Amino acid sequence: MCRIFRENGLSIVLFGIFFFSLVGQYFTGFNEYNNDQRDHRQPTVDYVEYFGTGHFIEAVFENWESEFLQMAAYVLFTIFLFQKGSSESKTPNTLDRVDLIPEDSKHDKNAPFPVRRGGLWLKLYQNSLSIALLSLFAISFALHAVGGAKEYNEDQAAHGSAEKVSAVGYVGTSRFWFESFQNWQSEFLSMGMMVVLSIFLRQKGSPESKPVDSAHSDTGNS
Repeated sequence: MCRIFRENGLSIVLFGIFFFSLVGQYFTGFNEYNNDQRDHRQPTVDYVEYFGTGHFIEAVFENWESEFLQMAAYVLFTIFLFQKGSSESKTPNTLDRVDLIPEDSKHDKNAPFPVRRGGLWLKLYQNSLSIALLSLFAISFALHAVGGAKEYNEDQAAHGSAEKVSAVGYVGTSRFWFESFQNWQSEFLSMGMMVVLSIFLRQKGSPESKPVDSAHSDTGNS
């Protein structure tokens, strides 16, 4: 058990915090939703029914959408954009290891199967991280629209309006984009701050930081 945690501690802790936060969001959201329903003299829901409400679906995927967009954009931007002095950037005007697929790697038994197979398998695999992140963003974007439309229609009904929108129609509303942009701006702000702060500040022991004795002008974390 100790070895498993030592070798996988980062993912275990991060997913543990994620699960704790999601559970906390679920129960507090459940109470908030039912309190709001009572205020408007609308029927409340039980714990199972709350999973299917727009209130829960929209809140979850609105945030996931921005996270996956941020990560996908960062992975793609760091291919060809640079920030001199940042630990988060490749070194300008140099060819890094991540830019290369050595010819002899196809004969390395420890290399991933797509690398050894080559062809289309390799083409897909060498872009698989961005493909996965963009796919997760698209799924979250769609579910944000679905949940947001349900929440919007429930709000309209609670206020005595018969107006309803579809998920596609909801994407065309200012409310949908307000929900998206308020998350997107914070994600790109935090990543931009990380890029710039890592030029001048250090954290001993973290691979996200340059070595403590590195000059501010050094780029990368090696």
